[in-house]
Parts: sequence; structure tokens; C-alpha cells
Amino acid sequence: MTITTDDRSLAFARRLATTPAPEQRRENILADPGFGSHFTDHMVAIDWTEEAGWHDARLQPYGPIALQPASAVLHYGQEVFEGLKAYRHDDGSIWTFRPEKNAERLRSSARRLALPELGTADFLASLSELVVADRHWVPAGAERSLYLRPFIIANETFIGVRPAHAASYFVIASPAGPYFESGVRPVSIWISTEHARTARGGTGDAKCGGNYAASLLPQQEAMRNGCAQVLFADAETGTRVDEAGSMNLFAVTRDGALITPAASGSILEGITRDSVIQLARDQQIRVDERDVFVDELCDGLATGEITEIFATGTAAAITPIGQLKSPAGSWGSVDAATGPVTRALRDELTGIQHGRVEDRHGWLYRLDA
Repeated sequence: MTITTDDRSLAFARRLATTPAPEQRRENILADPGFGSHFTDHMVAIDWTEEAGWHDARLQPYGPIALQPASAVLHYGQEVFEGLKAYRHDDGSIWTFRPEKNAERLRSSARRLALPELGTADFLASLSELVVADRHWVPAGAERSLYLRPFIIANETFIGVRPAHAASYFVIASPAGPYFESGVRPVSIWISTEHARTARGGTGDAKCGGNYAASLLPQQEAMRNGCAQVLFADAETGTRVDEAGSMNLFAVTRDGALITPAASGSILEGITRDSVIQLARDQQIRVDERDVFVDELCDGLATGEITEIFATGTAAAITPIGQLKSPAGSWGSVDAATGPVTRALRDELTGIQHGRVEDRHGWLYRLDA
């Protein structure tokens, strides 16, 4: 990836926080950051109007966003977002992973939601602006990172069903530990039999809040049944695997192949998913992107035809799944050990991200250079 300042259209003004978090409080947070609960001292904001395009790019103190009660995002859900991480390497430098793919997906999502599209160079610059300002918030060590959340919202003051004529882009950051409280241990997944996440022709391949809002009620059901996440089937037949609530799904077959639902317009084409497919093929593992059926996974766990299941996503990287549960029963065991394919792929992926394994594909991008 070759991106230079010549590709940028925006210059960022900088207004630093006058009352940043005290050093001791920051250190206490970084010692046990959890996930998504704490935020850094600054944020990035860029405004857009139909007349002026993108303008007024700025780094500013983290704080509330002013919205009118009639702002379009509040009534019609016209918003999109991304998620990626900044990693502190052993030499103190700070890197992120395949951010140009996040920029590309943000544009694709924005297009689907009729929002303005931000160029890759300005997207990358926005990440660097924030990370450089808040570099002391980037934790060190395995399973730790600074989670970056870019998002675009429609904030025109207008109540009417049409694409908004004004929007804003923001980036906020949150120090993060493991996504699941159990850490890198197999989790149980609840198979939703009554609710669908999205449908073909809908917004399933866009990263927008509506998809996640639709997953929250099934997620409650999952938690009541002792599960960490939900597995959704397709809306049309209820038989094909789509994805988990916030992750793509893979299974390892008895003969050592990987199977994963094919991109069909109803799943998010995850960047971690794409990376895992490439790493698996590098290891001469056959990867079949095809229809994967719920019964195929359940029966496969029972017969041994499926030897491992795991989920992929930016937040959780690669998470082993030990057990599938539904109102009809359960398959596998939450006490199962992490499988060798899952572990090998996870070790290589996180090793690249943290600078401990060679980056053969040029996926890393330095943010603090």
C-alpha cells in the first residue's frame, strides 16, 4: 500500500485537551482495560455538506457530540462505522492492520446507506492524528491494543425520508484487553431459531448499526442460555449459516479443510476473515467458501466430521467455539480444548499484528511515523 500526503485532501487543525486524564488514572486503566469502557483524551472530527464536501478536519478533546433532536441519524439510522486496532510493538512503535481495507469497507457501507464516502488517504490520516495525540493510551503486551472506532452519522436537521445533506465523520479510541471475559478459551454459541440478522438484498454486507441492533434481542436470549454469542441462519430458509452476532464463522473438517459461509450479500466480509483465509492457504489448507448448514455443524460436532469451529473479527481476533446450543439441544463441549488449526492461525495472525511474526503480505501500517 502506497499512500502519500499528496493523496490527502484535508489538513487537520489540532486542539489538544487542557485537562487530559491524570497519568495514574491512565496507567490504572491500561493495567486492566476491559473492552469498550474507557476512552482516550482526544477524538477526530470531519464535517460534510452536500455543498462543501468534506471540510473542517480537526483533532479535538474527546467529548459529547452536539445533535439537534431532528437529526436524521436519530430517526432513520443513517450511520456506518468501522473497527480496527492499534498495536504497540516491542520497540514502542505503533501499527495497525490492513487499514486500507477498513477504508474501503467504510466507503462501501456509506454507499449502501447513502452517506458520503471518505478517501483512503484522509481515513488513514485521521487514524494517525488520533494515535499520535494519544500514543500513551496504547497498551503493550499480548491481547492488548487500542481499539479505533471510525464512524459517519447523518446529522442534518431534517425529518423526512431521504438521504441527509449533512454528515460528520468521527474517530474515537478505547484501550482494549480481550473481547470475551474468558480470554482465549472456547465459548458457547447460541443458535437463533426465531430471529434473523439480515437478509439478502438488505444491509448485511454493510457495517451499520441496524444490523447490530437486530442482534441484541437474540444476544439476550444467548446470555440467558449461558452463551457468549449468537449464530444466525439465513432469513430465507433458516438452514444456512450466516454469521455470529459480531463475527464470521469457520469450521475445520475431519480431512483438515476449512469451510466458511460464502460472501452472499447477507454477511459482513470481515477483514480478519479475509486474512485468515489467506493465512490458511499459505499453510496449504484448503478453504471452501460455500453454503454451510446449521445441521452440518451440529451433526458434524456429534460425529467428529467437524473437529473445530472458530469465529473471526477485529475485536475478538480468532475465538474458538467449543459448543453450539439451541432449543433443540447442545453439541460439543464448552470444556473442549482449542483446536490445533484454530491455535496455529490465531498465533500467526496476532503475531503479525503485534510484530512478533514476519508480515509477509505487507499488512501492517505504521501510525506514529
